[in-house]
Amino acid sequence: MKYASQQVAWWFFAVCMLLLSLQIVYGFIMAFAHLGYDVLHPWIPFHVARSTHTNLLVMWLLAGFMGAAYYIIPEEAERELVSPRLAYVQLAAFVAVGVTALVGFNFGWWEGRKFLEIPRPLDWLVVADVLLFIYLIGMTLWKSTRRTTTSLVLFFGLLSAALLYLPGMLPTDNQTMDSYWRWWVVHLWVEGVWELIMGGILSFLLIKLTGVDREVIEKWLYVIVGFTFLSGILGTGHHYYWIGAPRYWLWIGGWFSALEPLAFLGMAIFAIAMARQGGKAQTNRTALNWSVGCAIMSFVGAGFLGFAHTIPQVNVYTHGTFVTAMHGHMAFWGAYAMLVLGMITYACPLMTGRNVSDTPMNVVAFWTANIGMVSMTLAFAVIGVSQVVLERRAGMDFLSVQHELEVHFIGLILAACLFTLGIIAFIWNFTRYGLPYREPAAHGVLSPGRA
Repeated sequence: MKYASQQVAWWFFAVCMLLLSLQIVYGFIMAFAHLGYDVLHPWIPFHVARSTHTNLLVMWLLAGFMGAAYYIIPEEAERELVSPRLAYVQLAAFVAVGVTALVGFNFGWWEGRKFLEIPRPLDWLVVADVLLFIYLIGMTLWKSTRRTTTSLVLFFGLLSAALLYLPGMLPTDNQTMDSYWRWWVVHLWVEGVWELIMGGILSFLLIKLTGVDREVIEKWLYVIVGFTFLSGILGTGHHYYWIGAPRYWLWIGGWFSALEPLAFLGMAIFAIAMARQGGKAQTNRTALNWSVGCAIMSFVGAGFLGFAHTIPQVNVYTHGTFVTAMHGHMAFWGAYAMLVLGMITYACPLMTGRNVSDTPMNVVAFWTANIGMVSMTLAFAVIGVSQVVLERRAGMDFLSVQHELEVHFIGLILAACLFTLGIIAFIWNFTRYGLPYREPAAHGVLSPGRA
């Protein structure tokens, strides 16, 4: 760790671990409900569990992106954050708003809009919190004489994510228009500006972990992120197929959704090539595994599986089924979750001085979590294809189909248990890093202590 203010990132990563744990708990609640054991329904109805599960995903990934930015920006800008104290305030406000929203779900305080359930008063607090975050990293870059491609791509990705939250707040009483604007937030986040964030963080990790020249990595960063961003923007059309929008979205959504896998394939090839070219002696191979694995799994989940069911002729049968869950789980895991976990694995040893990254426990965490997620994806595929055949092709009643699918959730729960063991191992390793350094001690050596 080169700058004392980088330790702010550790607290965001700690919040990540807590929120990820809660997300998994709510995932199990839903899985057992689908299996026919919805014993918590009087206290946590299924629709509440689902909204909580998806919002926890967004929250812990955003916390991870913010933590990564607070670590990367000072190092890239070669200066301290403009105000570490305000960064802690921003984290506290972020957690407070998130907890209020999640608790409110259980009391019926929500918008009722899929993926954007947070009530409008809290939306404004989210905007204020994110603007404070953008101000802190933006001013850090502004006051620096060094602005790298990596830091600028990361900053503009985060800034764009903040701006694209606003269309979801536009008032409308028209269902089609509401869906139209809602996907500007949901899709343009996960398949647009979040990919800029992904490119910036992945570029930083590859520069640090492989030893390949910055100029080489950042040159390809422009090409890959640019292509991904372009195809992702127009690929929004695949959400407009069946909501009452004009039919030309079938062509736009279909063609540009077909191009999205090429960008992810390029990212995977790029990451593997950089890892092989690097002549740097590895002191944190697990972080490199998470980074390269991120590129590969994002191609599988976001690229290939996304393409497989966004072709209009296929999507007419698969939309709104567990095929979407198959794509969504692998896509979020590969593109963003693995990236955040890779950033944590890289940064924590440097913030704490305790390098336990390549221990057997962390290796087990990497492989167990990934094998578990692949198994979950296959389980969702079986459930989703069965649902399509029974409901969309054979014409069976929706609730009758859900009953027929119950047996398949046994496999999903077993796969989720394996995945959870991997995450428990990762969190256990995170606790072994301990707290970040408090302040520089004599002779330039950092002493551990409470921040």
